[in-house]
Amino acid sequence: MPEHIPLHRHRAVRYALLTVGWLCVVLGVIGIFLPVLPTTPFLLLAAACFARSSRRVYLWLISHPRLGPWIRDYLHGKGLPLKAKVYAVSLMWASIALSCYLVALPWARAFMLISALLVSLYILKQKTLPTRRASSNNAHDKQP
Repeated sequence: MPEHIPLHRHRAVRYALLTVGWLCVVLGVIGIFLPVLPTTPFLLLAAACFARSSRRVYLWLISHPRLGPWIRDYLHGKGLPLKAKVYAVSLMWASIALSCYLVALPWARAFMLISALLVSLYILKQKTLPTRRASSNNAHDKQP
């Protein structure tokens, strides 16, 4: 539990964060079933929104039996699934490419490209979780 993160003081901001958080949970759940929609980034964003708006909802999310492991793995420094990294970086670069095409200002394009490069490096530097199939095989190997 991120106790060092205070709840936002303004009620309107807390409600906005709750709304964005729930939207991200919905998109993350849809992403479990649709391969083009990333699950992990949406759940991480939802956790960040809930941590600043509602401790009760944050605790529910990170302790959820299906959704919680994605968030807990990241929070405990275990990393992100490879699929999440690929989706996050790919979709970010696709949206940046479209934005650069639509924006005519050279300084704005440069800002977007530098930001995308830095975010990509951050995502790629994160640990990569082993695939679930590989980790389940290892668990069976350890049992007598």
